Amino acid sequence: MLIEFSAANFRSINEVQKLTLVAGPGKEHLGQNTFDSGLTGFPRLLRSAVIYGANAAGKTNLLRALQFMQGLVVNSATFQEATRVAHNPFRLSKKTAASPSEFEVAFIDEGVRYEYGFSVDANRVHKEWLIAYPHGRPQNWVERTYHEKKNEYEWQFSAKLKGSPRVWRDATRANALFLSTATQLNSEQLRPIFQWFQKKLVIIGTGGSELNPALTFKLLEQPDGKQKLLQFVHAADLGIDDLSLQRATAAPTMAIGGNIVSEPQPQGPITTLLRVTSYHKASDGEQRVAMDFGDESSGTQRLFQSAGAWLNVLNNGEVILYDELDTSLHPLMTRFLIGLFHYRSTNPKNAQLVFTTHDTSLLDSEIFRRDQIWFIEKDKKGASRLYPLSDFSPRKDEKLERGYLRGRYGALPFIGELKL
Repeated sequence: MLIEFSAANFRSINEVQKLTLVAGPGKEHLGQNTFDSGLTGFPRLLRSAVIYGANAAGKTNLLRALQFMQGLVVNSATFQEATRVAHNPFRLSKKTAASPSEFEVAFIDEGVRYEYGFSVDANRVHKEWLIAYPHGRPQNWVERTYHEKKNEYEWQFSAKLKGSPRVWRDATRANALFLSTATQLNSEQLRPIFQWFQKKLVIIGTGGSELNPALTFKLLEQPDGKQKLLQFVHAADLGIDDLSLQRATAAPTMAIGGNIVSEPQPQGPITTLLRVTSYHKASDGEQRVAMDFGDESSGTQRLFQSAGAWLNVLNNGEVILYDELDTSLHPLMTRFLIGLFHYRSTNPKNAQLVFTTHDTSLLDSEIFRRDQIWFIEKDKKGASRLYPLSDFSPRKDEKLERGYLRGRYGALPFIGELKL
């Protein structure tokens, strides 16, 4: 469960910008759009959050910041000593261009709250910290600080951290995270934190990160999985009555596209191809018509290919961050996907959805609480600024879409006049 995330000095983000999924005091949609964190005395959490802003305002960069953090956690232990970190600071200031980027995330996993963060530049991790709350009180398990003048790290470990922290410390390179290294060296206590980043955080659409259609194909090959997939397709009203999967083989030089996915085999040059056929009821209602899935609309193909991932996230109670969720989807289809997270019947494990969009029809108090809506815009110095709708204290019956398009909440593009 994601509580909050913050980033500073990353791409268009200069000063610390924080996105929180802690529910505010409002009572609207309380039982539907929020859930109990499971922690004694801790506030309820939001099932979803939406972020609006003009093109190039920084919406994607906010998601990329968490994606960067995820990538460093999962991969940095494998870096060679000379490997440079893909540091991408805020470049519109000389001060920040030469400074580390900083990231922090707070989340709950298996009933334990964690706060983990680090600062890093292209050459090294400058700070790293991990605070756990296994019994409601903070335990500072790890704190690491680089002292530039001494050219050395200062380390602090809690007595609550089990295992061999000093061995893990000595094995941690300057360009790697202690969390990654210790987990690779079999720290069972830190493994759940590592695996939250690795397995429970799904980030889509930020460039090179797309939903894996293989998850959908795997579902289609399983009898119970196919039933779940058909329920998803029927609920989305795609007009598809049934689906089937066919396997074929082809030479590696064969063109592969549309609804075909390749599965390379280690035995030789033959490639396994998967082809989906969709079945629609004929107009007379007495027979079904088979269609190559490549003939379906781009929106239908996109939704189908992502169905396995959506169902996987909901089934496992994961967190999904989706950039431009509305791409190729009808507004009602986008509402359908959001609804999957808001209804207990489809989201019993409290999965969470954070997404960016330009679809202003979703600015509707019938869909979202006021604390679920966020905006991002560039300030006069070209830096992204993130803020919630609740900052404006809108009335419960306020027409949010109209207010946004009229500039009440900011985060709109400034469109000038073009003279040709």
